[in-house]
Amino acid sequence: MQGKIIGFEEHYKLPAIQEANRNDPEELIYNVWKKAGRFKTDAQGGWPAGIYDLGEGRIAAMDAAGIDVQILSHTTPGPETIEPSLAADLAKQANDAVAAAVSKYPERFRGFATLPMLNPAAAVGELERVVRDHGFVGALINGHVNGRYLDDTFFWPVFECAETLDVPIYLHPVLPPKPVVDACYSGFDPYVSSNLSAAGLGWHIDTGIHCIRLILGKVFDHFPRLQIIVGHHFEALSWMAWRTDYSFQSDASGGLKRTIKEYLRENFYGGILAGDFANQESGAVDSSWSLSYNAYLGMVNLIGIDRILFTTDYPYANMKAARQFLDQMPINLGDKEKIAHLNAERLLRL
Repeated sequence: MQGKIIGFEEHYKLPAIQEANRNDPEELIYNVWKKAGRFKTDAQGGWPAGIYDLGEGRIAAMDAAGIDVQILSHTTPGPETIEPSLAADLAKQANDAVAAAVSKYPERFRGFATLPMLNPAAAVGELERVVRDHGFVGALINGHVNGRYLDDTFFWPVFECAETLDVPIYLHPVLPPKPVVDACYSGFDPYVSSNLSAAGLGWHIDTGIHCIRLILGKVFDHFPRLQIIVGHHFEALSWMAWRTDYSFQSDASGGLKRTIKEYLRENFYGGILAGDFANQESGAVDSSWSLSYNAYLGMVNLIGIDRILFTTDYPYANMKAARQFLDQMPINLGDKEKIAHLNAERLLRL
């Protein structure tokens, strides 16, 4: 495939945010993974290698993999749960770093805003600033905020702002609340439990539940044009949305204006998970890619090909494998072009 490739879940980390989150459960899990030798560390101390780089090293990696554009977003943990006044300052620092990278490489980078969600007024101001002054194309929010999910009306000014600006919000996974982690994911070797509560299952189950909470909380009845992006093959919903749609018929929906399926097809985009399926040494797509393709089929049958986006999850995953995954998917060229760039260009008005 020769067309443009736009990656949506492409992460960086601001060292100051990392330091402020040094005791965050997510950062502590990363420390467990780092000690276990998961991923490599670079010369700047970045883990995974390349996480701090918003310049030539990242561009070179994109060139080697055949990735044309990255939508840059701060990894988890972000400033969402940091004390509000510090979070506002750190979010601005992160966004200014992305704005500088976009300014230097305007053909290669775009930005998702980092927001101080414990202060919705500050989050709104920051989202307005970076969209209007720096051309950011949306925001990424790392899941619930200290166990408080975004269907809480406390956070709705951010949704109202995003709808007014006509930019999407990427809902990224974060660890489930501690009581859930303790009840469902603990009791194993620390490395096993950390994987189970995060990338192995917990992140994705929690994000799927979060999406349904947004629907049942009537976020989209109040903000019908709001668009939410959900990665990793639509998290748990690729498989379970049919059951939710069945369970919340009109008599059990709490007065929703549409069916669950209609909200999912009209207010959500899904990202294919591509870059994780790589041999860490060669970068070649490994045999487990077929499981990912089956999850893709569930997602595309749920929300439709016009709502599928491409992600590599760099630098946690391999961009070369992501590109190879897309190239070898047994779908027609027109659908590949939609996933690679056409859907992104329409959604983000690129």
